[in-house]
Amino acid sequence: MHRPAPRPTRPEGARRLLSGVFAFGVGLASALGEAGLEPAAPAAGGTKELGTATPQVAPARLRRTESFLGIHFDFHAGPNATEVGRHTTPEMIETIIRHARPDYIQIDGKGHKGLSSYPTLVGNRAPGFVGDPLRTWREVTARHGVALYLHYSGVWDNEALRLHPDWAVTGADGSRDPNAVSPFSPYDRKLLVPQLRELAGSYGLDGAWVDGECWVAQPDYGEAAAKAFGAATGATTLPRTPGQPHWEEFLEFNRQAFRDHVAYYLRELKASHPEFQLTSNWAYSDYMAEPVRLPLDFLSGDLSPEDSVNSARLSARYLAQQGKPWDLMAWSFVRVPDKDGRALKSAVQLQREAALVVALGGGFQTYFRQRRDGSIFTEQMPLAGEVARFARARQAFSHGGRPVPQIALLLSTPGHYRRTQALFQRSLSPLSGLLEALTESRCAVDVVSEHHLQGRLADWPLVVVPDWEVVEPRFRDELQAHVRDGGRLLLVGRGPLALYRAELGERPEGERKASLHVLGKGLVAVLPFDAGTEYQERHEETLRAQLASLVTRLFPEPLAELEGSPALELIPMRSRDGLLTVHLVNVSGPHRSQTLIDTIEPVGPCVLRLRLERRPAALRLLPGEQALDFEYADGIARVRVPAIAVHAAVQVVGK
Repeated sequence: MHRPAPRPTRPEGARRLLSGVFAFGVGLASALGEAGLEPAAPAAGGTKELGTATPQVAPARLRRTESFLGIHFDFHAGPNATEVGRHTTPEMIETIIRHARPDYIQIDGKGHKGLSSYPTLVGNRAPGFVGDPLRTWREVTARHGVALYLHYSGVWDNEALRLHPDWAVTGADGSRDPNAVSPFSPYDRKLLVPQLRELAGSYGLDGAWVDGECWVAQPDYGEAAAKAFGAATGATTLPRTPGQPHWEEFLEFNRQAFRDHVAYYLRELKASHPEFQLTSNWAYSDYMAEPVRLPLDFLSGDLSPEDSVNSARLSARYLAQQGKPWDLMAWSFVRVPDKDGRALKSAVQLQREAALVVALGGGFQTYFRQRRDGSIFTEQMPLAGEVARFARARQAFSHGGRPVPQIALLLSTPGHYRRTQALFQRSLSPLSGLLEALTESRCAVDVVSEHHLQGRLADWPLVVVPDWEVVEPRFRDELQAHVRDGGRLLLVGRGPLALYRAELGERPEGERKASLHVLGKGLVAVLPFDAGTEYQERHEETLRAQLASLVTRLFPEPLAELEGSPALELIPMRSRDGLLTVHLVNVSGPHRSQTLIDTIEPVGPCVLRLRLERRPAALRLLPGEQALDFEYADGIARVRVPAIAVHAAVQVVGK
């Protein structure tokens, strides 16, 4: 029977059995020496010096590869954080664990302002502490077998740049960036790595969620960067604007500098504390849509606090393809309060955000704020518990699942980078608009890059290429050969049409009429304008219907089809035990325009049609194991699904 999965005690997790024994690892003197720093003076009000805790045996803690559910807290300590730890008590932390029962907790350690919210001996402290709150967090979480990670801002560090202006990225106009640290500075060696080692060794933390990373990185025009770029390319001047000589090379040079920054701290921490688990926020996601080449322990990001449904739709689909354990974080609040001053989301709103993540096989965490003294709003923990119970009820049949290939929507690595004209920013409307239109047409869509498709094109019955100016040249040729051999392709926009001009001919500028072309044994449909951006901006029903019609023409027999409301998202997956599991998520209501949602009206009943080679032994509705009556004829199982409140799944049980 499928029920919320118990916390596993695999050999990998059992390695943490003695994780409550706090060891210094790399000594503080060594860390201080490497950092080139003197020990910080005790904060105002007095701070207990760090010491070795009494050894104790604690319950096994899950590693992030095994974890499903987390809860995140941060407050980006600033100059007004003068009594950090004043109200951080074991009882407060146990309140979190009692309500949410998380696999891990992430708490604030160093936010973007660069002031550490624990009494670091190697970094820059917040102004004042009462005791050592991080020690309290560690001792209580270890006692309960809950992993503890620190929220740590990496590239973005205002205080480090205030103290060391020469560490900043230099802009094209010669100005110093107030936020972004240069990867050519000694910041990683003198501050970031020594502080992460302090967390791993002195505090025995399980890992760090390094924030403010790829999405903060900027092209660096500083002396060290210019010298390195000249040595690599022979360029004597740095390009300032798109179109100038070496512009694309300069952007890629700076991207590689960011990758080298992450590679450095991964290498250093794995050498000294191999059990310490690290991720770089949004690395190898739709911000940084490229093959995973760095040994991050897991991938992670935080959803848009407001347009969370569309944020989850896109990011979860991309991370699900990257071959690493992953999770996404939903904000429990919005940044702009409503007219009544309320900013906290409802349980049902957060449950839907969770559903869109866990349905695609990921882990889920919810972000709650901390007060300026580092304590939490304990009155919000019943909300955390309600969301956690919803997610746990779906863990057994969702976590670690893999998407069943149906429609591949291309997030081109070079196409995206060309469009942004930046390092790791998003400019995805040609793709995200198509994703909205297709999912709202009840199509099952994967978001993939060239490296996912190369050598595997035949796995997807239909490939959709949005309005990218460029794609990987080898992929372009492989895709053409795939179509000639019988594949199906939808090109949307003048960019991809230009890539296949020799095969499909010219189209008049401004033409909007769709066309269908036979190419070898395959079929190509062309929509010669940027329908994705248009749909994202206006959400016109006629445009959605036109796209749906083209998809039906190219791919008339999908694995799963819904009859009924268009407000159900269709996500066919293979569960960890190999069972076909079709997830249905209720995406009804004004989630684009209304930031706080208090109610979600149930959708359905509806009819689900599944194309199956043989009659299944049973179809069951999850969670709850409800057996569903169904008809089977001509290779199609037809089942009536009850109304969906937020999320449910139909699982196919074979003979």
